Amino acid sequence: MDQITKTDPAAAGSPGHDIPFGEAVRVWARIAALSFGGPAGQIAVMHRILVEEKRWIGEHRFLHALNYCMLLPGPEAQQLAIYVGWLLHRTMGGLVAGVLFILPGFLSILALSFVYVIYGEVDVVEGLFFGLKAAVLAVVLQAVLRIGGRVLKNPAVVSIAIVAFVAIFAFNVPFPIIIVAAGLVGYVGGRSGSHWFRLGGGHGSGKDSTVPDTDTALGDRLPDHAQPNIGWSLRISGVLLALWLVPVAAFVLVLGQDDVFSQLAVFFSQMAVVTFGGAYAVLGYVAQEAVQNLGWLEPGEMLDGLGMAETTPGPLIMVVQFVGFLAAYREAGGLHPLGAATFGAILTTWVTFIPCFLWIFLGAPFIERLRDNLALTGAMTAITAAVVGVIMNLAIWFSMHALFGEVTTWRGLGTEIEVPLFQTLDWTALALTAAAVIAVFGFKVGMIKVLLACALVGAAIHV
Repeated sequence: MDQITKTDPAAAGSPGHDIPFGEAVRVWARIAALSFGGPAGQIAVMHRILVEEKRWIGEHRFLHALNYCMLLPGPEAQQLAIYVGWLLHRTMGGLVAGVLFILPGFLSILALSFVYVIYGEVDVVEGLFFGLKAAVLAVVLQAVLRIGGRVLKNPAVVSIAIVAFVAIFAFNVPFPIIIVAAGLVGYVGGRSGSHWFRLGGGHGSGKDSTVPDTDTALGDRLPDHAQPNIGWSLRISGVLLALWLVPVAAFVLVLGQDDVFSQLAVFFSQMAVVTFGGAYAVLGYVAQEAVQNLGWLEPGEMLDGLGMAETTPGPLIMVVQFVGFLAAYREAGGLHPLGAATFGAILTTWVTFIPCFLWIFLGAPFIERLRDNLALTGAMTAITAAVVGVIMNLAIWFSMHALFGEVTTWRGLGTEIEVPLFQTLDWTALALTAAAVIAVFGFKVGMIKVLLACALVGAAIHV
């Protein structure tokens, strides 16, 4: 207990290595600029640079941090950057790594959002986003197979994925309930010692690494500033909670619950707490609420936003910034629409990513002491399996709204299922989507190349 209270991580003198802070800032900026390709690509970039190239941390510590981030709501790649930044250079290191990771994507999507609302009706721009939708469908299908292939390796996790899909597809069960239920099942299964819940997780780097912790700058010991410290945890948590929730409360109290900025602040704060499983799972939740229930944007516009996020650096969850932009643009009230939209994008980004810093700074010092915890691994495995089912639902939902002009609802046996009207099939969209699927799965063409090619073809078709 003495060790838990005597060391202040924020004030510790030496992080236990000789890595200059300025060099770390340059490396995090480089990682941010290269962070295309969704969480799999982003984590692979971090692994290659931090573990294999720089040898700042070892394989075991990297995967341990990743497993913790996979258990958290929100973007695991950005949280991993915060975690490693904190390990290397304390609180300021985590802040710099986390902010730099999202800054390029935020600025890129903000610029594209302006283009979207100002020039969206121009044939060339409309065609670009038409083509992006086709490629995005192929990318989502790739995510289903990639994540499913990693985790669906026994009857238990396959069953969890199937139940999750049926629950959200046929019975419209809220995403948070599905994830909490799956996590509880996995936690109990892992705690019982069942081998079915020992799959572990993480997107991985795409290949095994043999860099041991002992041969890295940080070494295999726990740095002084990473020792669990209740006082520091409470202080940093209090500051981050205030930065997160005080603005939310202010909007609700001053503007009222029905104002668009209050709705954005509350909705995306809730999302930050319940959206486990990465960006594709977040899209399932946002599509269920922001599109179907709140009516902030159309299904096709959600695909356009995902196309923006896929073709810019940073977390795919940055697509929510586009949602906030359009919601505020269309409900600007007395404000200039573009000014309101810009503020909506900033507000959405703020309440989405501030919690990521909170989860890491609050839990990382304690998680660093846990290695190979079977209960946590079981929960993570079950959550990942449930996410496979949710992403499959997302793929079907996107396909219907991208390839068909109209959908209807079939009701029966206590279910409500959207079905497309086949006479409204867009044959051009189907052909472009088929070409994207063949390129991705048949010829292993890179995601960025497929996205750009489809966008250019779509522009040419519309012109």
